[in-house]
Amino acid sequence: MSMPASTANWHWKNKDVTSWARAWFERELTTISIDGEGSENVSVTSVRDVEGDVELGQRKSKLITIYDCKVQLEWSGTASDGTSVTGKLTIPEVSHEITLDRLSDYTYEWSLKTESTPAVDALYAFAKAHIPPALEAKFAEFPVVMIDTHGKDLTISAEPSRTGTPVSTQAVPAPVTSTGTATSAVSKPAPAKKVAVNTSEIIKEAVFMAAADDLYSLLTDESRIPSWTRSGAQSVPQPGSSYSLFEGSVRGKYVSLVPGKEITQTWSLQSPVWPPGQHEATLTITLDQSSDSTTVIFTLAGVPKGLE
Repeated sequence: MSMPASTANWHWKNKDVTSWARAWFERELTTISIDGEGSENVSVTSVRDVEGDVELGQRKSKLITIYDCKVQLEWSGTASDGTSVTGKLTIPEVSHEITLDRLSDYTYEWSLKTESTPAVDALYAFAKAHIPPALEAKFAEFPVVMIDTHGKDLTISAEPSRTGTPVSTQAVPAPVTSTGTATSAVSKPAPAKKVAVNTSEIIKEAVFMAAADDLYSLLTDESRIPSWTRSGAQSVPQPGSSYSLFEGSVRGKYVSLVPGKEITQTWSLQSPVWPPGQHEATLTITLDQSSDSTTVIFTLAGVPKGLE
Protein backbone atom coordinates (compact mmCIF):
# COMPACT_ATOMS: atom_id res chain seq x y z
CA MET A 1 0.00 0.00 0.00
CA SER A 2 1.41 3.38 -0.96
CA MET A 3 1.93 6.02 1.71
CA PRO A 4 -0.66 8.84 1.69
CA ALA A 5 0.74 12.04 0.18
CA SER A 6 0.02 14.02 3.35
CA THR A 7 2.12 11.58 5.38
CA ALA A 8 4.90 11.21 2.81
CA ASN A 9 5.24 14.98 2.48
CA TRP A 10 5.42 15.45 6.26
CA HIS A 11 8.93 14.01 6.56
CA TRP A 12 12.07 16.05 5.96
CA LYS A 13 13.65 15.54 2.53
CA ASN A 14 16.53 17.44 0.93
CA LYS A 15 17.90 17.75 -2.58
CA ASP A 16 21.37 19.15 -3.25
CA VAL A 17 21.12 21.60 -6.16
CA THR A 18 24.50 23.30 -5.78
CA SER A 19 25.71 22.52 -9.32
CA TRP A 20 22.44 23.76 -10.80
CA ALA A 21 22.66 26.94 -8.69
CA ARG A 22 26.18 27.74 -9.87
CA ALA A 23 25.15 27.33 -13.48
CA TRP A 24 22.08 29.53 -12.86
CA PHE A 25 24.16 32.35 -11.36
CA GLU A 26 26.70 32.14 -14.19
CA ARG A 27 23.95 32.32 -16.80
CA GLU A 28 21.59 34.85 -15.24
CA LEU A 29 23.93 37.38 -13.63
CA THR A 30 25.87 37.90 -16.85
CA THR A 31 22.70 39.17 -18.53
CA ILE A 32 22.92 42.35 -16.45
CA SER A 33 23.81 45.37 -18.59
CA ILE A 34 22.94 48.98 -17.78
CA ASP A 35 23.28 52.05 -20.00
CA GLY A 36 23.95 55.50 -18.62
CA GLU A 37 24.09 58.89 -20.25
CA GLY A 38 25.82 59.12 -23.61
CA SER A 39 28.20 56.24 -24.17
CA GLU A 40 28.38 55.15 -20.52
CA ASN A 41 27.44 51.55 -19.77
CA VAL A 42 28.28 48.84 -17.24
CA SER A 43 27.66 45.10 -17.22
CA VAL A 44 28.47 41.90 -15.35
CA THR A 45 30.94 40.13 -17.63
CA SER A 46 31.55 36.89 -15.73
CA VAL A 47 30.87 34.98 -12.52
CA ARG A 48 34.30 34.01 -11.22
CA ASP A 49 33.16 31.78 -8.37
CA VAL A 50 30.15 30.71 -6.31
CA GLU A 51 31.15 29.25 -2.94
CA GLY A 52 28.72 27.48 -0.64
CA ASP A 53 25.99 24.86 -0.69
CA VAL A 54 22.47 25.11 -2.05
CA GLU A 55 19.67 22.73 -1.12
CA LEU A 56 15.92 22.51 -1.52
CA GLY A 57 14.20 20.95 1.47
CA GLN A 58 10.70 19.79 2.15
CA ARG A 59 9.20 19.57 5.61
CA LYS A 60 5.54 19.21 6.52
CA SER A 61 4.51 19.79 2.92
CA LYS A 62 6.46 23.06 2.71
CA LEU A 63 9.30 23.56 0.22
CA ILE A 64 12.15 25.47 1.84
CA THR A 65 15.18 26.95 0.10
CA ILE A 66 18.42 26.47 2.04
CA TYR A 67 21.42 28.36 0.74
CA ASP A 68 24.29 30.61 1.78
CA CYS A 69 26.69 31.52 -1.03
CA LYS A 70 29.61 33.84 -1.64
CA VAL A 71 29.44 35.19 -5.18
CA GLN A 72 32.45 36.75 -6.98
CA LEU A 73 31.95 38.67 -10.21
CA GLU A 74 33.89 40.54 -12.89
CA TRP A 75 32.30 43.73 -14.18
CA SER A 76 33.22 46.08 -17.00
CA GLY A 77 32.03 49.24 -18.66
CA THR A 78 32.74 52.15 -20.92
CA ALA A 79 33.36 55.62 -19.45
CA SER A 80 32.05 58.83 -21.00
CA ASP A 81 35.45 59.46 -22.67
CA GLY A 82 35.48 55.97 -24.21
CA THR A 83 37.84 54.40 -21.67
CA SER A 84 37.27 50.70 -21.07
CA VAL A 85 36.87 50.09 -17.33
CA THR A 86 37.08 46.77 -15.50
CA GLY A 87 36.75 45.69 -11.90
CA LYS A 88 35.73 42.98 -9.45
CA LEU A 89 32.74 42.65 -7.16
CA THR A 90 32.21 40.21 -4.30
CA ILE A 91 28.94 39.61 -2.48
CA PRO A 92 29.99 37.72 0.69
CA GLU A 93 26.51 36.40 1.45
CA VAL A 94 23.63 35.56 -0.84
CA SER A 95 21.29 33.56 1.40
CA HIS A 96 17.73 32.64 2.28
CA GLU A 97 18.03 34.80 5.39
CA ILE A 98 18.86 37.94 3.40
CA THR A 99 16.73 37.37 0.30
CA LEU A 100 13.55 36.04 1.92
CA ASP A 101 13.75 36.67 5.67
CA ARG A 102 15.47 40.04 5.19
CA LEU A 103 17.38 39.64 8.43
CA SER A 104 20.17 41.86 7.06
CA ASP A 105 21.21 43.75 3.93
CA TYR A 106 23.49 42.60 1.13
CA THR A 107 27.14 43.64 1.41
CA TYR A 108 29.12 44.60 -1.72
CA GLU A 109 32.93 44.58 -1.89
CA TRP A 110 34.14 46.54 -4.93
CA SER A 111 37.52 46.89 -6.61
CA LEU A 112 38.64 48.86 -9.66
CA LYS A 113 41.32 47.51 -12.01
CA THR A 114 41.50 50.52 -14.37
CA GLU A 115 43.63 53.53 -13.45
CA SER A 116 41.60 56.30 -11.88
CA THR A 117 40.58 59.36 -13.92
CA PRO A 118 37.55 61.66 -13.53
CA ALA A 119 35.67 59.77 -16.26
CA VAL A 120 36.63 56.37 -14.84
CA ASP A 121 35.65 57.43 -11.32
CA ALA A 122 32.29 58.67 -12.59
CA LEU A 123 31.61 55.28 -14.22
CA TYR A 124 32.76 53.49 -11.04
CA ALA A 125 30.19 55.48 -9.06
CA PHE A 126 27.57 54.69 -11.71
CA ALA A 127 28.32 50.95 -11.40
CA LYS A 128 28.06 51.06 -7.59
CA ALA A 129 24.68 52.78 -7.83
CA HIS A 130 23.08 50.64 -10.53
CA ILE A 131 24.53 47.12 -10.48
CA PRO A 132 23.38 46.20 -6.92
CA PRO A 133 19.63 46.77 -7.59
CA ALA A 134 19.90 44.66 -10.76
CA LEU A 135 21.68 41.91 -8.84
CA GLU A 136 19.11 41.94 -6.04
CA ALA A 137 16.31 41.56 -8.57
CA LYS A 138 18.06 38.41 -9.82
CA PHE A 139 18.67 37.17 -6.27
CA ALA A 140 14.93 37.53 -5.60
CA GLU A 141 14.17 35.34 -8.64
CA PHE A 142 16.59 32.62 -7.52
CA PRO A 143 14.53 30.84 -4.79
CA VAL A 144 11.38 31.02 -6.92
CA VAL A 145 13.11 29.37 -9.90
CA MET A 146 14.72 26.79 -7.59
CA ILE A 147 11.32 25.67 -6.32
CA ASP A 148 9.77 25.70 -9.78
CA THR A 149 12.63 23.61 -11.18
CA HIS A 150 13.20 21.10 -8.38
CA GLY A 151 10.09 21.14 -6.19
CA LYS A 152 8.44 18.33 -8.13
CA ASP A 153 11.32 16.02 -7.14
CA LEU A 154 10.46 16.36 -3.44
CA THR A 155 6.68 16.68 -3.32
CA ILE A 156 4.67 13.47 -3.68
CA SER A 157 1.53 15.17 -4.97
CA ALA A 158 1.04 18.43 -6.82
CA GLU A 159 -2.02 19.10 -4.66
CA PRO A 160 -1.33 20.94 -1.39
CA SER A 161 -1.49 18.34 1.37
CA ARG A 162 -3.18 20.71 3.79
CA THR A 163 -6.11 21.56 1.53
CA GLY A 164 -9.25 21.13 3.59
CA THR A 165 -12.17 18.99 2.55
CA PRO A 166 -14.50 21.19 0.48
CA VAL A 167 -17.91 21.97 1.94
CA SER A 168 -20.78 20.54 -0.05
CA THR A 169 -22.67 23.19 -2.01
CA GLN A 170 -25.77 20.98 -2.53
CA ALA A 171 -28.86 22.51 -0.94
CA VAL A 172 -30.42 20.58 1.92
CA PRO A 173 -34.25 20.60 1.76
CA ALA A 174 -36.02 22.16 4.73
CA PRO A 175 -38.42 19.98 6.70
CA VAL A 176 -42.09 20.30 5.77
CA THR A 177 -44.88 20.74 8.35
CA SER A 178 -48.27 19.00 8.20
CA THR A 179 -49.75 22.05 6.44
CA GLY A 180 -47.21 21.72 3.64
CA THR A 181 -45.27 24.87 4.57
CA ALA A 182 -41.52 24.61 4.54
CA THR A 183 -39.85 25.60 7.78
CA SER A 184 -36.28 26.70 8.11
CA ALA A 185 -34.00 24.73 10.37
CA VAL A 186 -30.67 26.04 11.57
CA SER A 187 -28.24 23.26 12.28
CA LYS A 188 -25.42 23.82 14.72
CA PRO A 189 -22.11 22.15 14.12
CA ALA A 190 -21.40 19.45 16.63
CA PRO A 191 -18.42 20.24 18.83
CA ALA A 192 -15.31 18.20 18.15
CA LYS A 193 -15.14 15.26 20.48
CA LYS A 194 -11.93 14.27 22.11
CA VAL A 195 -10.87 10.83 21.05
CA ALA A 196 -8.63 8.41 22.85
CA VAL A 197 -5.19 8.56 21.29
CA ASN A 198 -2.32 6.17 21.87
CA THR A 199 0.74 8.32 22.35
CA SER A 200 4.46 8.04 22.87
CA GLU A 201 7.24 10.23 24.22
CA ILE A 202 10.22 11.43 22.25
CA ILE A 203 13.41 12.58 23.98
CA LYS A 204 16.33 14.13 22.11
CA GLU A 205 19.55 15.54 23.55
CA ALA A 206 21.98 17.88 21.84
CA VAL A 207 25.07 19.83 22.85
CA PHE A 208 25.64 23.34 21.48
CA MET A 209 28.75 25.49 21.75
CA ALA A 210 26.66 28.46 22.84
CA ALA A 211 25.39 30.13 25.98
CA ALA A 212 22.08 28.96 27.44
CA ASP A 213 20.66 32.50 27.35
CA ASP A 214 21.45 32.78 23.64
CA LEU A 215 19.81 29.43 22.87
CA TYR A 216 16.77 30.40 24.94
CA SER A 217 16.44 33.59 22.89
CA LEU A 218 16.88 31.64 19.64
CA LEU A 219 14.01 29.33 20.62
CA THR A 220 11.56 32.01 21.78
CA ASP A 221 12.38 35.34 20.12
CA GLU A 222 10.02 35.90 17.17
CA SER A 223 12.70 37.77 15.21
CA ARG A 224 15.28 34.98 15.64
CA ILE A 225 13.17 31.85 15.20
CA PRO A 226 13.16 32.12 11.35
CA SER A 227 16.95 31.65 11.37
CA TRP A 228 16.42 27.95 12.13
CA THR A 229 12.86 27.27 10.92
CA ARG A 230 13.46 29.02 7.56
CA SER A 231 9.86 30.22 7.70
CA GLY A 232 7.57 32.66 9.47
CA ALA A 233 6.85 32.45 13.20
CA GLN A 234 4.80 34.17 15.89
CA SER A 235 6.01 34.13 19.46
CA VAL A 236 5.46 36.15 22.63
CA PRO A 237 7.39 34.24 25.31
CA GLN A 238 4.94 34.63 28.18
CA PRO A 239 2.93 31.93 30.01
CA GLY A 240 -0.47 31.56 28.36
CA SER A 241 0.58 33.25 25.09
CA SER A 242 0.06 31.44 21.80
CA TYR A 243 2.88 30.78 19.34
CA SER A 244 3.15 29.31 15.84
CA LEU A 245 6.06 27.89 13.88
CA PHE A 246 6.61 26.96 10.24
CA GLU A 247 3.98 29.51 9.15
CA GLY A 248 1.29 27.90 11.29
CA SER A 249 2.11 24.22 10.74
CA VAL A 250 2.86 23.94 14.46
CA ARG A 251 0.81 25.78 17.07
CA GLY A 252 0.56 25.86 20.82
CA LYS A 253 0.81 27.94 23.98
CA TYR A 254 3.60 28.63 26.39
CA VAL A 255 2.91 26.99 29.75
CA SER A 256 5.93 28.15 31.73
CA LEU A 257 9.27 29.77 30.98
CA VAL A 258 12.44 30.09 33.02
CA PRO A 259 14.85 32.23 30.94
CA GLY A 260 18.04 30.39 30.16
CA LYS A 261 16.81 27.25 31.95
CA GLU A 262 13.53 25.73 30.76
CA ILE A 263 10.63 26.17 28.34
CA THR A 264 7.36 24.23 28.63
CA GLN A 265 4.80 24.59 25.86
CA THR A 266 1.92 22.73 24.29
CA TRP A 267 2.58 21.44 20.79
CA SER A 268 0.02 20.60 18.10
CA LEU A 269 0.79 19.61 14.54
CA GLN A 270 -1.51 21.16 11.93
CA SER A 271 -0.17 19.55 8.73
CA PRO A 272 -0.92 16.69 8.61
CA VAL A 273 -3.43 17.48 11.33
CA TRP A 274 -3.27 15.41 14.49
CA PRO A 275 -6.38 13.47 15.62
CA PRO A 276 -9.60 15.51 16.08
CA GLY A 277 -10.49 17.03 19.39
CA GLN A 278 -7.61 19.50 19.50
CA HIS A 279 -5.05 16.93 20.60
CA GLU A 280 -1.92 18.50 22.01
CA ALA A 281 1.43 17.21 23.12
CA THR A 282 3.66 18.90 25.68
CA LEU A 283 7.19 19.96 24.77
CA THR A 284 9.67 20.59 27.56
CA ILE A 285 13.05 22.06 26.69
CA THR A 286 15.73 22.13 29.40
CA LEU A 287 19.02 23.98 29.01
CA ASP A 288 22.03 23.05 31.14
CA GLN A 289 25.04 25.29 30.61
CA SER A 290 28.57 24.15 31.41
CA SER A 291 31.82 26.09 31.11
CA ASP A 292 32.05 25.83 27.31
CA SER A 293 28.74 24.46 26.03
CA THR A 294 25.05 23.96 26.74
CA THR A 295 23.23 20.63 26.81
CA VAL A 296 19.67 20.89 25.56
CA ILE A 297 17.11 18.13 26.20
CA PHE A 298 13.90 18.13 24.16
CA THR A 299 11.08 16.03 25.66
CA LEU A 300 7.90 15.80 23.58
CA ALA A 301 5.20 13.88 25.48
CA GLY A 302 1.88 12.91 23.93
CA VAL A 303 2.84 12.32 20.29
CA PRO A 304 0.21 10.21 18.49
CA LYS A 305 1.71 6.84 17.63
CA GLY A 306 2.53 6.53 13.96
CA LEU A 307 3.32 10.26 13.67
CA GLU A 308 6.58 10.31 15.58
